[in-house]
Amino acid sequence: MSHRTTLSLSLISTALFTALSPQVMAQEIDSQATIEQISIFGERNPLNTVPGSAHQIGQAELDTFKYTDIMRTLSSVPGVYIQEEDGYGLRPNIGMRGTGQNRSEKITIMEDGVLAAPAPYASPAAYYFPTPGRMQSIEILKGSSTVKYGPRTTGGVLNMISRQIPEEELAGQLDIAAGQNGFGKIHAYAGGQGERVGTVVDLYRYQADGFKDINGVGGDTGFEKNDALAKVSIRSAEGAQYEQIVEFKLKYSDEVSNETYMGLTDADFDATPYARYSASQKDVMNTEHKQLQINHIIDFSDNLTLGTTAYYNDFARNWYKADQVNGLKLSKGGVEAASAFDKNPASAPMDVRVKANNRSYISQGIQTELNWYLDNHDLAFGARYHEDEMDRFQWADHYSLDANQVMTRTESGLPGSDSNRIDSAEAIALYVQDKIQLGDFNITAGLRYEDVKTNRTDWGKENSGRDGEPKKDIDNSFSATLPSLSVTYQINSDLLVLAGVQKGFAPASPGNADKVEEKSWNYEAGARYNSGEFSSEAIFFYSDYSNMHGECTASKGCDDENIGDQYNGGEVDVKGLELSLGYSFNTQNDISFPVKLAYTYTDAEFANSFDSDFDPWGKVEEGYKLPYIAENMLFASAGVKSDSWELTLAARYTDDIRTKAGEGEIAQENLIEAKTIVDLSGRYFISEAQELYLTAENLFDKKYVTSRVYGSNFVGKPMTVSVGYTYKF
Repeated sequence: MSHRTTLSLSLISTALFTALSPQVMAQEIDSQATIEQISIFGERNPLNTVPGSAHQIGQAELDTFKYTDIMRTLSSVPGVYIQEEDGYGLRPNIGMRGTGQNRSEKITIMEDGVLAAPAPYASPAAYYFPTPGRMQSIEILKGSSTVKYGPRTTGGVLNMISRQIPEEELAGQLDIAAGQNGFGKIHAYAGGQGERVGTVVDLYRYQADGFKDINGVGGDTGFEKNDALAKVSIRSAEGAQYEQIVEFKLKYSDEVSNETYMGLTDADFDATPYARYSASQKDVMNTEHKQLQINHIIDFSDNLTLGTTAYYNDFARNWYKADQVNGLKLSKGGVEAASAFDKNPASAPMDVRVKANNRSYISQGIQTELNWYLDNHDLAFGARYHEDEMDRFQWADHYSLDANQVMTRTESGLPGSDSNRIDSAEAIALYVQDKIQLGDFNITAGLRYEDVKTNRTDWGKENSGRDGEPKKDIDNSFSATLPSLSVTYQINSDLLVLAGVQKGFAPASPGNADKVEEKSWNYEAGARYNSGEFSSEAIFFYSDYSNMHGECTASKGCDDENIGDQYNGGEVDVKGLELSLGYSFNTQNDISFPVKLAYTYTDAEFANSFDSDFDPWGKVEEGYKLPYIAENMLFASAGVKSDSWELTLAARYTDDIRTKAGEGEIAQENLIEAKTIVDLSGRYFISEAQELYLTAENLFDKKYVTSRVYGSNFVGKPMTVSVGYTYKF
């Protein structure tokens, strides 16, 4: 399926324009319909009545810290696990309800209701992630009410809502900031709504020089990222038969980030945590992402609406990074060899192999949902046809590292001579959901069906031209029927109780040798209480896996020959508690004091014994704890607000994390120690249109390990202060 396009977007757009021709145009349709199509929550699905764990981070909350790192933003949501890596959040690791976080591969990630991972079926590791700083809201949904969203239905859904077309004739914003380590940001958008045509353009750029120093040679360890978005909508005219709207979305982004998978030994981390070995000086990631999305909505009547979305995503990345030092893989002595060389450069020359982890992705499809609103029923019928692929065309170069700690290329690899394969998938998803209102009871019953075909075509390292028959051509197909049922009961206007059950699923990738999908049954029960300035939610959850997947990626320390392989862990039990509280004191006076608390407890363990080549698992005994899942996580924030200024402190605590499955006390080489990180935000409102702000991330300059890749330590971002200015019109 290499780069073929089975959907003709030009024909789709022509059809949509035809549908909006004057002969069938209707009274102006409310732009709220577009939001309802691309979002999880809305007028028809209010946040406070969702039969599961539901959270929305709106514009006001996003503006408090103006984070560019999605993992910092999500730390306020219970049941969401984050694993930092580079310090800037460029490649987020996010999980939900014990799924694991590696490259966010175990949850469903969307932007504007469309799958955002580069190849969500064939290769789910999300090396592309939408720029969080340009979003106007973020939705998080977990539990049995996720039946409409897939393909991964066990953990939960993360949906990011991009800038919408303003309802005013002209509105916009300029936001600029600068800070330590060369940090800079500029975000500008402008748009408006005419009688029938609306537009918005959103431009976002941020960058930093980095907070690490490369031994001997220095150099940039930061990044530059650009993101551009444009939307055009056309509403139906007055007096036509049906109300309709069509919206076109175009997006482009690119990134250059000088990141590495070569961390520090324990001794070097203790001595110089912000250093990088000279053998990593050539490491750099280059990416480019392009998207076209077309949304169409038609109201056949007041209670019958059809929404359709066609989408096309093209993502290319090349992470050029050292993977062998003096012939040693990073996981088998290469990191230690790099450390030893920097202590004694006179031992030069040293050979460093730098691999071009070059990949390109296509993700495309069309999805539609028919909503039928009756007296006591809200019915939704949905369908999606989707294709995606990952094309790995990689090579490796060799460099000589001299006594001045400078690398010079000695051998250039032939493109396609290291990894040379395409993983692809085709999927059809269908679902039906009925929300039934029976007095104070609300019953939501759903059924989802997934039919998936995958393929791996591998030409091998000796056939870089892809001539003739491939070395491997492996097909796999499977289907799943996924029921769900949830119930809420409104005890009074403030208190709601809920319970639900759902069958979870994740497709097996082409790298799953056993061709077995991930399966689970998931249960939850809890309550939501909201009264005045007080809001709260407490939910117990239990996930009973009959088979859990583990994906082999470089970020998990896997060797080249195993990257892309998927392993089966069998039976796993995950149970826990999600708790959130919010209250604002003294709101009737000039100064108020908002506070927020979010706590997550998780107990995740294997329910069977097995041997695995997947390094984070290894030899597993029944009762072993899963790796990379903290037992306790706590977020707390407290603020002081007045009409003209506000000050907010936010702290997040993460318990000890084991990097390898086991039980009892965590061995030092497998331990990421518990940490508490505090951030500060201060804002001064010059007028309704202008604001000055200051943020201090990691206020107390905590030195901590974010992750351990290839047994080496990666350090979190030190205290970073930035100042900014916002102007709205």
